[in-house]
Amino acid sequence: MRPKKHFVLTAAALVAGFAHAAPAFDGQIRNNTLAVDPAETLALVAKSDSEKVHVYDLRHGKLLRTLEGFISPRNILFSPDGKHFYVSDSTKGVVEKWDSQALTRSASLAVGPGAFGTALSRDGSRLFVNNQANSTVTAFDLNTLQPLSVMTGFAQPRQGIKLSPDDKTLFVTNFLGDKITVIDPASFKTLAEVGGFNKIRAISISRDGKTLYAANSGTDTLSEVDVETRKVQRSVKVGSDPYGAALRPDGRFLYSGNLKGNSMTVISLPDFKATGEITGLKGPRQAITFSKDSRKAWVLNEDLSVAEVNLDARQVTRTLSAGT
Repeated sequence: MRPKKHFVLTAAALVAGFAHAAPAFDGQIRNNTLAVDPAETLALVAKSDSEKVHVYDLRHGKLLRTLEGFISPRNILFSPDGKHFYVSDSTKGVVEKWDSQALTRSASLAVGPGAFGTALSRDGSRLFVNNQANSTVTAFDLNTLQPLSVMTGFAQPRQGIKLSPDDKTLFVTNFLGDKITVIDPASFKTLAEVGGFNKIRAISISRDGKTLYAANSGTDTLSEVDVETRKVQRSVKVGSDPYGAALRPDGRFLYSGNLKGNSMTVISLPDFKATGEITGLKGPRQAITFSKDSRKAWVLNEDLSVAEVNLDARQVTRTLSAGT
């Protein structure tokens, strides 16, 4: 029995070693991700060129745990009830379901290499997953953990995928071709395409579903799109190399994450004008999220530290890092 037991352990160790050493499937494409749970007690952060996901305790301002076993983590989302979170990994070709309390994997959804951006329905029953390598979007039933449908015809959809607040419209950004595909998620059919962008990055949708905002890193601007007419209405200049177009819950302000500018530009709404900059950040991208009361933002820095921002004062109040 001992030799057999020894063989099993050795095989497991070899598998783990191969997984750790596996080259990134799409390592030339880099991004990061941040998710805060509904109770605003946990923040999960990752970047695609790191094999780890850091878990921060927001109440005590410290690193809680580091999760391993990833290769190219791309996007993280919490379920609406906060009991689970989902991590896409483009090299492993999966979206993993994790238990938020135990911090353990509970399921894995196969998408294929290239699994990237994700979006959840309001009730947490459906998950939509971009595959940038295959230029597809897959819909999953999270009650059965089975795929419902796969839609083709996209052009390298990456992290940008959003459902409208009423779940009736799905917006998918196509990095190639600089366009947004507008989809009916019920029938999984294309309704329209919106162009006029330049190196499109993150998108946000207004609470009433009538306005979409998009970041253009090619022109250092944010665009305002009328959803009904499918046209860009206005653009505003922001900082250098914007990736973020983050709309806070009260709808009063929009924030860019300026990668090269190390800042966030503050855009007032509905006039859509730049009214200031929030500095003290390190290479922020699209990974920006807000407290429910719109008074606070959490912004992911390039080193996977998290800046906590007082939005009224427009200042970083503390920074959580893996070293704290």
